[in-house]
Amino acid sequence: MESTFEAVRAEALFASTLQMSQGAADADVRAAVTMTLRRIGVQGCVSRVATEFGDHPETASTRMKWALRMIRHAYAESCTPEVHASPAALA
Repeated sequence: MESTFEAVRAEALFASTLQMSQGAADADVRAAVTMTLRRIGVQGCVSRVATEFGDHPETASTRMKWALRMIRHAYAESCTPEVHASPAALA
């Protein structure tokens, strides 16, 4: 991972309700990260990731790879982008 920010964001996306099948846009990813961090915090995200890797390692690995790929794309231009709208994919 490139940074602590990337790791935290990936864990938050992993712990979010956003699904791989939703075809989320960058704004959806950023909103999911923000909402998840506000709702359960960094430690809550870490706990969910650890639980999933313990309970379902066969699917957790795939989800984390997806989360990292999405985070790297969504935050490629800026390390602190603002989200101005409520994305439809999270509704």
